[in-house]
Amino acid sequence: MTTPLTCLNFINGVWVNAESGNTLESRNPADNRQLIATFPSSAADDVDTAVIAARKAYITWRQVPAPTRAEYVFRVGELLVKYKEELAQLISREMGKTLTEARGDVQEGIDCAFYSAGEGRRLFGQTTPSEMPNKFAMTVRMPIGVCALITPWNFPIAIPCWKAMPALVCGNTVILKPAEDTPACATKLVAIFAEAGLPPGVINLVHGVGENAGGALVEHPDVDLVSFTGSSETGAQIGAICGRTHKRVCLEMGGKNAQIVMEDADLELALEGAVWGAFGTSGQRCTATSRLILHRDIKEKFTTMLKERSSKLRLGTGDDPNTEICPIINSRQLQRVKKYLDIATQEGATVLMGGEIATEGELQHGYFFQPTILDGVTPDMRVAREEIFGPVVAIIEVTSFEEAINILNDTKYGLSSSIYTRDINRAFAAMRDIEAGITYINGPTIGAEVHLPFGGVKQTGNGHREVGIAALDVFTEWKTVYVDFSGSLQRAQIDNRE
Repeated sequence: MTTPLTCLNFINGVWVNAESGNTLESRNPADNRQLIATFPSSAADDVDTAVIAARKAYITWRQVPAPTRAEYVFRVGELLVKYKEELAQLISREMGKTLTEARGDVQEGIDCAFYSAGEGRRLFGQTTPSEMPNKFAMTVRMPIGVCALITPWNFPIAIPCWKAMPALVCGNTVILKPAEDTPACATKLVAIFAEAGLPPGVINLVHGVGENAGGALVEHPDVDLVSFTGSSETGAQIGAICGRTHKRVCLEMGGKNAQIVMEDADLELALEGAVWGAFGTSGQRCTATSRLILHRDIKEKFTTMLKERSSKLRLGTGDDPNTEICPIINSRQLQRVKKYLDIATQEGATVLMGGEIATEGELQHGYFFQPTILDGVTPDMRVAREEIFGPVVAIIEVTSFEEAINILNDTKYGLSSSIYTRDINRAFAAMRDIEAGITYINGPTIGAEVHLPFGGVKQTGNGHREVGIAALDVFTEWKTVYVDFSGSLQRAQIDNRE
């Protein structure tokens, strides 16, 4: 048992409590008797103080040369290396991940730091010929201003890094509003940014519940951009507010990802992908494999393999090296998963294994759900269409490649996708026809890399992408510059040809 942490807001380079003095608690989802941290319950006045600080800092930060801004982010990466194990232990206690996954979470932040730092010496614009003589034309990237970053609990280090690092390199200032389930992780991360020496007000942290702190950030007139990762329902509300208030907005939302297994697939490889994709992080990833679309010729064999392998998965605390299935984040989400199992059986699906809250032994003190396989699922069932965000996978049988693609696409989401096949023609057809932002060939639906764009289509997002060079288009505005050195008035958009 560790001593509970006292988390504070970080505003204008100073650690402060909420003005109200009210606090909330963060507890270990693997053992809710363990208090991890207390943190401020912030409201609109705290948000306003943070926005004022960020706005003031933006005036000078935007004029710091981009390579110099990038050096700060590079130092953050070096510090993340130094504190990697400490952070991983904290993630495991507060969010529940296994230590292996928690270390990967931190490594994602490290990778993002070093990648983003490199962009400080690029941030390329374009030069292009003018249509007129003695005239030069080019484009440059300009920062946007104050960016509100609203992040989820399932990747408490990686996703804030995905957002904050490119935003800072581009010359913006940021206010991080982390999920109320992982305040200690966010506090440690921002402390690392502070240790890297960023000037006061460049990065700020405001804790609190979404309706209060998050809502105030989204509504604030001096916030120029909102970057949000979370549910499609909340994202739609944020998008509407940003549309009304003319803010830039980047939304990364839900998924109902599917893995297709064709009759010619390497079944052992497909099995490993399905187990990892469906049950890694207890299915609490937006890219988790929620549907398994199986060709009828291998469906029975593959289902038997999946059930046998999944039945051996071990539930437990994240610091136990034998744990493969970690807890659900909180009681509310645990009950949501259980509700979907009730819906599945009411709709006629068969529970092949799992389907219940796990309460045996020490598991009774946490929020554990048994790894669950549903069979007999049809595409019209709610469990085949709605995001569950738990260790539940639905099996859908198909008779052809074309049917598999159609069913995979038959969802309002479009984040990640996967197909296992040895047929190169099918593989390329899948790359072309699958409606998703990410497609894996002979790999699971989870596993992003920071130098490639991350995001989806349809109700998964609003057209923007996280990380990679695409993130620069989120956190910068294009400016077109003309230099006329002709010494005379030259009129564009006028018919100058005789």
